[in-house]
Amino acid sequence: MTEQIHVEQRGRVLLATLDNPPHALMSAAMVGELDKLVTRASDDDGVGAVVLTGAHPERFIAHYDVRELLALARSAPALPESVVKASIGALGALEMIPGSGLLIDRTPAAGLVQLRAFHDTMSRIGRSGAVFIAAINGVALGGGCELSLACDLRLISDDGLIGQPEILLGIPPGGGGTQRLARLIGRGRALELVLEGRPVPAAEAERIGLVHRVLPRAGLMNEAMATAERMARRPKAVVAGCKRAVLEGGNLPLEMGLKMEQAVFVSSLGLKSTQKAMEAYVAEMNASGDVAAANPAMRDRLVDGTFIDFSG
Repeated sequence: MTEQIHVEQRGRVLLATLDNPPHALMSAAMVGELDKLVTRASDDDGVGAVVLTGAHPERFIAHYDVRELLALARSAPALPESVVKASIGALGALEMIPGSGLLIDRTPAAGLVQLRAFHDTMSRIGRSGAVFIAAINGVALGGGCELSLACDLRLISDDGLIGQPEILLGIPPGGGGTQRLARLIGRGRALELVLEGRPVPAAEAERIGLVHRVLPRAGLMNEAMATAERMARRPKAVVAGCKRAVLEGGNLPLEMGLKMEQAVFVSSLGLKSTQKAMEAYVAEMNASGDVAAANPAMRDRLVDGTFIDFSG
């Protein structure tokens, strides 16, 4: 089977190009390759960031392959929402039994397994010590939007479109779109976009906080790679801790979220790389007689990650 994600390592950055011609559709096969990519980025100490972009000249990901969804719809019985919720819990228990996967694949539950695989991969991006950057080169709808929402940073070309159009085919977003969108831009605006199903132009997406930066198409990849190279110099253990504190702790009651932050902070103090960085900073202060961050040149080195090497 032809690979749908081409991965190239450039220093501490993995450039992952999503390539499913001719329409740039997301598929179950692509989700499987994404899962392997997340594992590699998380486990390899030589990788600190991942840039995702589309091979299609005008599309990041058009949307999930509706043909696959239709096949799942035809194979699945019509069930009320309450029954599906119960089935999700039962399926999790069944999956723990060795050899159950082959049995599940022959039942209507296979669609639920595929959906869970997508969710699990997106969640693992949010827990990874590598920084994930979506370089959205044009259209990112449906599953493409959901993939970008799971990433830590979203950069989009100035002619780009992003959104969740699933309702136009009679389904809600199913890959985390309702949840991550609401947490990112607020429930009211998220509900409007999900119910409208319209694509959001790049400038509007930036204004409402759906993406971080809008860039000319010609400069998108240069900016994405430069950002990734800078982020890749951050300590991976602390990156993962920050992501947990913001993405998971931010959804907890304040007191519980603060406890999560405290745990991440205290555990980072025990890292040798953290102590080495603080020692270097104090040495710089002693040598200059001033706060190191007050010096513009030193501040630039701190921000771009060249003051201390966390990769060791």
